[in-house]
Amino acid sequence: MPSTPPPLGSFSMPPPPLPSPTSSRPRHSLNASFSFGPQSLVNTMAEANTSTVSNARSYALDPTRSILQASPARSSPRLPRRAKTTGSRHPLANDNTDVFQDSIGDDGSEDEYEWSRVDRMRLWRHDALMQHLYETAAFWGDKILSWTNEPNDAFWLAQTFFLTHQYSRAERLLTRPFRTSPSRGFKEAPGVNGHFPSFPFLAADAKGKAKEVPIPTPVLAASAPSITRLPVGPSEMIDVAVEYEEGVSRLVDMSVACRYLAAQCQVRQGKWTEATEMLGEANPFRGHQRSGTTVPNLDGGIKIEASMCHLRGLLMLKLNRGEQAKHCFLEALALDVKCYEAYDQLIGGEMMSAAEEWHFVQTLAYRDQTPDDADFVKMMYSSRLRKYTHAEEHAVIRTRLVDEFGLGDNPDVLYSFADALYTQFRWADCFAVTSRILGLVSIHAPTMPLHIACLHHVSHLNSKLFILAHELVEREPESPISWYAVGVWYMTAKKWALARTYFSKTSLMDPRFSPAWIAFAHTFAYEGEHDHAVTAYSTSARMFTGSHLPLMFIGMEHIMLSNHALADEALEASHSICDGDPLLINERGVMAYNHGEFERAATLFKEALDLAQVVQSSQQAWPATYLNLGTALRKLGRLEEARAAYQKVLEIDPRNPTGLAFMGVTHHLLGDIDAAIVKYHETLSVDPINGHVLELLDLALETSAESGAFGKRGLPGGEEDWTRKMREHRDKGKQVAGRAAIADTTGPSPPMADEEMSVG
Repeated sequence: MPSTPPPLGSFSMPPPPLPSPTSSRPRHSLNASFSFGPQSLVNTMAEANTSTVSNARSYALDPTRSILQASPARSSPRLPRRAKTTGSRHPLANDNTDVFQDSIGDDGSEDEYEWSRVDRMRLWRHDALMQHLYETAAFWGDKILSWTNEPNDAFWLAQTFFLTHQYSRAERLLTRPFRTSPSRGFKEAPGVNGHFPSFPFLAADAKGKAKEVPIPTPVLAASAPSITRLPVGPSEMIDVAVEYEEGVSRLVDMSVACRYLAAQCQVRQGKWTEATEMLGEANPFRGHQRSGTTVPNLDGGIKIEASMCHLRGLLMLKLNRGEQAKHCFLEALALDVKCYEAYDQLIGGEMMSAAEEWHFVQTLAYRDQTPDDADFVKMMYSSRLRKYTHAEEHAVIRTRLVDEFGLGDNPDVLYSFADALYTQFRWADCFAVTSRILGLVSIHAPTMPLHIACLHHVSHLNSKLFILAHELVEREPESPISWYAVGVWYMTAKKWALARTYFSKTSLMDPRFSPAWIAFAHTFAYEGEHDHAVTAYSTSARMFTGSHLPLMFIGMEHIMLSNHALADEALEASHSICDGDPLLINERGVMAYNHGEFERAATLFKEALDLAQVVQSSQQAWPATYLNLGTALRKLGRLEEARAAYQKVLEIDPRNPTGLAFMGVTHHLLGDIDAAIVKYHETLSVDPINGHVLELLDLALETSAESGAFGKRGLPGGEEDWTRKMREHRDKGKQVAGRAAIADTTGPSPPMADEEMSVG
């Protein structure tokens, strides 16, 4: 089999597999001449005539074609219209014509046409498929195959089995032998005018009842077999009589579409090894003249080669080979930009960083593959990307999609707007948009996590979260998002163990649902189980390598555990993935403060706030960062700037106790004792039992009572002298409390209020 695929950008043709000895398989086995791997299909395509006119079968081997309502073993359905042909014949009864082609000729005339029995039943089969009457389609399709034994009819019967979840039957049908040419020793009986038609029971040029001819009676030679059917063994090693070896083949060896469908069946059955062999571990068409990102699809559909790469990526995820899965999805989307499922796996599964996503989506070959719709496809894909950077470009894209393309009420376009609001921490605005989306469609998979998160963050909407969770469980009990909503409700109610139970159930139902993994780790963090939280976040980081959030949360947990070295490592790794998240920059500033680098800490806090302004983030989300900035500036002795930062906190939240206390400390250091006393009293009105503020208030009152130089100008020694004075005041209080109280408080003193930092 081909080796592991190289990184994107070097799509080279893998070396062919080494041939096996001829004695390794019995001569009468189909496997003696056809490998189960896809390489034989590629070799057959390479040997086929490149002219589709002279070699119609080359269409079936072409990886750039799509699967439309046509035969996979014949030409593309988009054939040139003929002026006078089977005009009145129903298009569904003719497998090798376009189902959307008009039945009237170019000149508007219609020729009379009498359908045969097989024609009528093909119509029944296709119409039953369109009406989701799959058992009906399978019933009549089986009779058609018994009469014609054609690969095309076998393919559509296998499609019907697949749609009814009969994967084993479909796989069996696709891997059994079919005749590709008349067998030796078999003579066809003469048909109309002495010539037997190309279809066993159809006279192509006849009309009316003459269209239906009797079943021919075979003329057997002395050495011919006594049956006309191909014998099929019960195992995967299909035994075929020697007489038929030259003219038989499996559908998977004749058609790329059949091989893709067979691999789909094997994946559904959990046959990972067999599916890998059927598809190949790497794209076998890579480097071929008919393959490539700039080669357009001939019939306007989706390249079967891209679909095979997408299925190969899903298979690699099942085998826990995430990096190979990522390359398969990248190749699928590069081969055909219309393959949205590969895009959804890359973006929804967070396999790339925000910068990698943007670069990859912007450089796809839209013009070469979809020249008429290039701008539209590019904007739709760009609108789904993460909103930490390129805020202006995202706004322009949303405006164009609404104004130029009239998609103002499209759920996907509205989701892009909701995602931008969520990134800006504007929970209420985001909830309004997500509610609009769910008013248009009952369930929109990308929107549901945002909607549930907004119900969690906005306190007065918690009751709606409870109702939504119950409704989802009743309507969609098999959906992971239903149980995720239940888990978020229990997390909102601070029932951490129950929340973990439902998050675990969600991740078991869909291992690639990243919000469940993050929320599962959050429950440990809220509960104070920081070691368990680090383990859970690490699992999430390993699964979703393109997301910076798990690593950032790991760093925050290590800050809580005072593991500064590990915290630095995690935060820097997170920053290498995404450098546009203001919350991450705030955490890096906290670590700089803990290391005593106050100047760098102040710079990082300012950078976080500036970036929050760029992405138009809600000011309600950043009082902690303003507090951190004020504390770092106060440590640097820049008291006026510190006071301005604390004032910003109070503008956002006038009853913030930490902001009031730190404002009082700043006034105290500036020598404005009266203003400091006022702020201390305001703090105690919000937090009456804050011991640190009580001590600060006592010190300020004593200073004011002394009415000395210290009371007028503050401590001449600056903050260090002020800290020493605070320690003396505390010791004085202990002496007044008595000897017993002194004995109880001889341990290490708690950290000062001004020495604490706010972790986001």
